Amino acid sequence: MHIGLPKEIKDQEFRVGLTPATVQTLCQQGHQVVVQRGAGLGSGFSDQDYEQVGATLVEDAATAWGQELVVKVKEPQPSEYDFFRKDLILFTYLHLAAERRLTEALLDSGIQAIAYETVTTADGRLPLLTPMSIIAGRLSVQLGARYLERQQGGRGVLLGGMPGVSPGLVVILGGGVVGTEAAKMAVGLGARVQIIDLNVDRLAYLETLFGSRVELLYSSATQIAKSVPQADLLIGAVLVPGRRAPILVSKELVSKMRLGSVIIDVAVDQGGCIETLRPTSHSQPTYVEAGVVHFGVPNMPGAVPWTATQALNNATAPYVLKLANQGMVALESDSGLKAGLNVSAGQLVHPAVRDMFPDL
Repeated sequence: MHIGLPKEIKDQEFRVGLTPATVQTLCQQGHQVVVQRGAGLGSGFSDQDYEQVGATLVEDAATAWGQELVVKVKEPQPSEYDFFRKDLILFTYLHLAAERRLTEALLDSGIQAIAYETVTTADGRLPLLTPMSIIAGRLSVQLGARYLERQQGGRGVLLGGMPGVSPGLVVILGGGVVGTEAAKMAVGLGARVQIIDLNVDRLAYLETLFGSRVELLYSSATQIAKSVPQADLLIGAVLVPGRRAPILVSKELVSKMRLGSVIIDVAVDQGGCIETLRPTSHSQPTYVEAGVVHFGVPNMPGAVPWTATQALNNATAPYVLKLANQGMVALESDSGLKAGLNVSAGQLVHPAVRDMFPDL
């Protein structure tokens, strides 16, 4: 199969869809990989690294997109929509629940679009979302600690506190992968930590991880209204696969937070779970509303591309190989990969995405 690897063009997105190691495996199995020059530079991979393992380097994005299978990291940007066509398989993150315009462009083109974030395993896990969720969860606290600094517009709170001074409070909405990793980082810094989640079994599991170091609370409007105003750092970590995240924190509740508190919503790529949070970028990551610093970068792992690209490729490589070897026929024998199919031949086929856009 002919496989294209275009350079990512989202603001300061330095990850790349395939590492040279994965390209080498593809080439060894008889596939041809076309790489746009500079695609891997942000992740620490030179053009020569790709050339040495058998890839063909091209100057323009159009040639990379002109292959049978295109592998990316982030959702296509509007300037890339013209590359869509009915005989193309696209494998990347899509997050269509928050992207109506992209959804319409995919439908109009007849493309086969497989989304990393809805590929599942037999036990219901999301193997291609998990590595980036781990990174985003860890980064949320790392970045939150930074934006709490007074020079960054924050309250001037050291999350770990010090003898004689209380540590900061980190409130995490959601106890899944993102929330768990955020809690690990926050606990490591010495912060006080609360995780709020609806799933009692998940809360019980988290107790085995954290014991008494984390306050584990059942999610209700009353509990959220109590915890949010006390938070120095509020982290949104809610995931409903394929669907828009529910709004858990209203604008009114945000207005009750202390001046200089920080909100980081990792769910922003699915619409966000905090009413005042809107997507930002690595170039302009924050804004202040109601005196609270808001961080809404949808591609957070793009800040650490050396780590993130390799972690993502470790997860995606088996699926890329399967698609390269079998094409769309691979979905017939792999129900988990089939669950990743969001758009096919002008139809929305993923149930959750279809429910988001009943008029399409």
